Amino acid sequence: MASWLARRVGAAAFLLWVVATVIFIAIRMIPGDPAEAIMGGPGSQASAEALETAREQYHLNEPILVQYVLYLGQLITGDLGTSYAQQRPVAQIMAEMLPATLQLTLISLAIAWLIAFLMAAIAARSSRLGQAMGTVIEVVAAAVPHFWLGAMLIIIFSTWLGWLPAVDTGTVQGIILPALTLAIPLAGFLAQLMRDSLVTAMSSPFALAARARGASEGQVFFRHGFRHAALPALNLTGWAVATSISGAVVVEEVFARPGLGRSLLGAVLSRDMPMVTGIALFSALIYMVVMLLVEAVEAIINPAAARGHDV
Repeated sequence: MASWLARRVGAAAFLLWVVATVIFIAIRMIPGDPAEAIMGGPGSQASAEALETAREQYHLNEPILVQYVLYLGQLITGDLGTSYAQQRPVAQIMAEMLPATLQLTLISLAIAWLIAFLMAAIAARSSRLGQAMGTVIEVVAAAVPHFWLGAMLIIIFSTWLGWLPAVDTGTVQGIILPALTLAIPLAGFLAQLMRDSLVTAMSSPFALAARARGASEGQVFFRHGFRHAALPALNLTGWAVATSISGAVVVEEVFARPGLGRSLLGAVLSRDMPMVTGIALFSALIYMVVMLLVEAVEAIINPAAARGHDV
């Protein structure tokens, strides 16, 4: 267990370093003067003296390698810095935006799992033609872009039917369309994995043996089929969380919903490096935590597979 935990911590530290390095390089490659971004952008009409002061304060006049070392040293101490655009600590801004994004992500994941389960269950119990139609629906759902799907949902449920608001109003009704926009493409991916595994599990020897012992079709489905079908989809949960957070960048903008995704988009456009770094590192950390939880849940659902892990 100690060696397993040490490897996980080492892998987590390496991933965070990679993410931080990629962000540093990407921000430096964006055309323009970083000092202008700090002073409010090209439209701020900052004086040459003010720009030079900003470069000295943020060490932008240092060689790029020195900037990189100082940047990593700041992150190691847990200091995410101050947002260029808002002139407030990044940690404080993230703490304010995090609840809305987590709420959207968790609701979207729950809806995606429900839709994927229903789609996989219906397809697995259908004829070959039904399974083929289910495959087409799953592929289309997985491939649809968030911005297009969000726009279509607004047109149908807000403009035409008038059932739901087009923007997030902070109510239960206001989160339905953003959550569906994130959940439907994710459900398409999960359903493809669950359906194939479910079809295989329902025709496997242990399912046949359960039927021979008098188990009903429902008992075989939930006790054997669904448990094995959920494992491949469960392994994608970490990826699903990362996808939901990245998808929130588009969804929160489309529905004018405050959150980390919308803050990240604004930070990228304004070259707000501390804000971009903080949100990206947090997303990577969430991904790693979720993957550890997935391994724990997998061990409960399928102990045989867990014993195969090197712990």
